[in-house]
Amino acid sequence: MSEQKPLNPWDYKPWWCQPWSIILTTIILISGSWLLFKIIWLTILVSIPVLTWMGFFVFIWPQLMIRSGILESYQKENLE
Repeated sequence: MSEQKPLNPWDYKPWWCQPWSIILTTIILISGSWLLFKIIWLTILVSIPVLTWMGFFVFIWPQLMIRSGILESYQKENLE
């Protein structure tokens, strides 16, 4: 009996949509806002949507893909 490798949603995404690139983009946008303007309230306004976007795609999206079963059906289609 062969053991199946656990499904990883990141295997189906391009390099620019990997966790490291999302986190790096978040860091660049927030620190860039601070370095450019040096206004804390503006940096906070920039960081709220950026951190929300990062949180969704790094923490919530992978769990949704695993729970939905989409990855299993995609994997079965490619094995046939």
